[in-house]
Amino acid sequence: MSSAGPFTSATDSSVVDLSVIIVNYNVRELLEQALDSVFRAAKGLAVEVFVVDNNSVDGSVEMVRTRFPQVHLLVNTHNVGFSRANNQAIRRARGRYLLLLNPDTIVQEDTLRTMVDFLDAHSDVGAAGCKILNPDGTFAPESRRAFPTPAVAFYRMIGLSRLFPRSRRFGRYNMTYLSPDVETEVDALSGSCMFVRHAALYFSRVAYERLCRDGLGATAHLLPGGLQPDGGAGLLDEAFFMYGEDLDWCYRIQQAGWKIVYTPRTQIIHYKGESTKKGELRYVRLFYGAMLRFVEKHFRDRYPPVFLSLLRTGIALRAGLSALHRSIRRLAPLLLDGALTALVVTITGWLRSLMAGRPLASLFLLTVVPAYALSTVVGIALMHGYRRGRAWQLRPVFYGTLISLLFMGTLSFLVPDIAFSRMVVLLSAPFMFTLLVGWRLIWRRRRSTRLQRALLVGPADEARRLHRLLEAIPWPSFHLIGYVSPQLNENASPPPPCLGALHHLRDLVRLQQVDTVIFATAGLSHTTVLQLIQQLRDLPVQFKMLPEGRPHVIGKAHIETLEPPSLVDAEAALPTLRSLPVRRALECSLALLGLVLLPLLKGLARLTAHPGLNRLVRRLTALPDVLRGHRVLVGCRPDEYVLLPRTWDIHPGLFAVSEARPTPPRNPEDIRQLYAYYMQQRTTWLDLVLLLRAIRRMLYTA
Repeated sequence: MSSAGPFTSATDSSVVDLSVIIVNYNVRELLEQALDSVFRAAKGLAVEVFVVDNNSVDGSVEMVRTRFPQVHLLVNTHNVGFSRANNQAIRRARGRYLLLLNPDTIVQEDTLRTMVDFLDAHSDVGAAGCKILNPDGTFAPESRRAFPTPAVAFYRMIGLSRLFPRSRRFGRYNMTYLSPDVETEVDALSGSCMFVRHAALYFSRVAYERLCRDGLGATAHLLPGGLQPDGGAGLLDEAFFMYGEDLDWCYRIQQAGWKIVYTPRTQIIHYKGESTKKGELRYVRLFYGAMLRFVEKHFRDRYPPVFLSLLRTGIALRAGLSALHRSIRRLAPLLLDGALTALVVTITGWLRSLMAGRPLASLFLLTVVPAYALSTVVGIALMHGYRRGRAWQLRPVFYGTLISLLFMGTLSFLVPDIAFSRMVVLLSAPFMFTLLVGWRLIWRRRRSTRLQRALLVGPADEARRLHRLLEAIPWPSFHLIGYVSPQLNENASPPPPCLGALHHLRDLVRLQQVDTVIFATAGLSHTTVLQLIQQLRDLPVQFKMLPEGRPHVIGKAHIETLEPPSLVDAEAALPTLRSLPVRRALECSLALLGLVLLPLLKGLARLTAHPGLNRLVRRLTALPDVLRGHRVLVGCRPDEYVLLPRTWDIHPGLFAVSEARPTPPRNPEDIRQLYAYYMQQRTTWLDLVLLLRAIRRMLYTA
């Protein structure tokens, strides 16, 4: 072994300490971060790194070839699954120990050395795992597990493990009765970070001890006998496509006489769930299918048939409930649309009858209300508004409500008994459309209308780089208030300002009301990052990473790109503008809603004498111009209008795009760049976000 360089690459004749194996599937940015952390942690060890790509289409292969040429890259032409992909690398691996590592992880600088030393000191351990942390710094319970015996599985499936986590009986599955800081022998580890003695795959513990007495223990995995296992655990079972393979492997390692140990001596971060989301039916099928396969494979001869039947029934029931929960979630938009439509029509009909001085007819409640609700839902469904991934889109809502309006209007002419409902149908339409669009916009909101307050932990150069990236983005999701320096007495000029040193971080987060803490990987060790996350884990903040030299930040299950906008001709963006009818319908609906609320806002303005509210009221008095089409709701200021080409189709607005920015454009070129970017990104959702931000700035700016 050599300590020269960040890590020692083994030659054909040298002994490799550790073979790191990462299976990747469409998580390029996370893979890049994981590889960076691995090579940082590999110092002083002879390490080889394998990346097996399961036919990713996000540029992962090109990134590895360009940034990490020292990696052994295996590229599959289709997704062969987790087990088979790992086996491809294991067959080529020469390390004394193997590390199966997920691409959505970050290891500390001491993790590889600590675990190699641990396995060197415990020759009876076949597999070992360290502490796994969630992105918020909390302990991930999958760091240690028990086998799903009938009793353990029963307690978990009926919820007793959650109700009594401290019980040695009920909390056995994740061993929640033990502190995460207790080193203990376990049944199974998480495949997201599992260190395995390579020789345990080919030799039982007894056979390995015999080889050690003969002086062959260090190279046992390279012996010809390794090709013909002598009681070893073997490779991963490729019948497990995803999930359950780590459980099965640990079971076979134990059967070969080896111990499996969890140790808290070091830790990693696991972002989790990038390739498969737990709400998907695919997850349900893979996860519970793997549990059934494990039971059939290992427990068939251990337990009476009645116990196995109950366990199979329980797993199938749990899978069915998960699928049912998913189905209900998918039906929720449809049911909510129907309920809101019925509510709006009922209220409008009641107000209409109240003005006419007669009670609300029961015929109206029994025919018009359910027919309008049903036709609206059917109309949106015909426009594919409830298909997977489209439940939050606005265009199907516009066309669906238009279809239902035309249908109900026609029906009122054909059925004389409900002719009285024509006016109600017409008046209900804009309010119904506003509600259906409104809840979608609120539910799918990816950015808060209030900019998140962010604090960077890292050197001044990285703080300035992040500041420049944010300045180039017209509507960033967070505002960088400053940075905390890992170096004492660092002389740096703002922006952004240096707010203190690392030991000030907790107080700064509390006093400055920070929402997001961003760690710069340049000049900051992952060990330090993990320690700081642990210190802040009880505070209501989220944690993100700024990779060195990369224009994006990585958060929990989300990667936010901070690429500066490329300025193309705005005319080229015009054909790609979407949802123009939806935008116009939403503008008119919001204008009508604003006119209804205007008297109330005027009264509040007189009562409170709030300057921001007075400014908003004066602005809203021009809402009739929006209805007449003379102005748009979100557009440009009159002085900006003269700077923009007429072909861009941007008109003077009641609220200007530039008003939604934290800092206004400084010169005519900045104005043109801003609106060119707006033309490229323009959507109904963006217009609503800009509208809300402009109103907020108007209300709270002195």
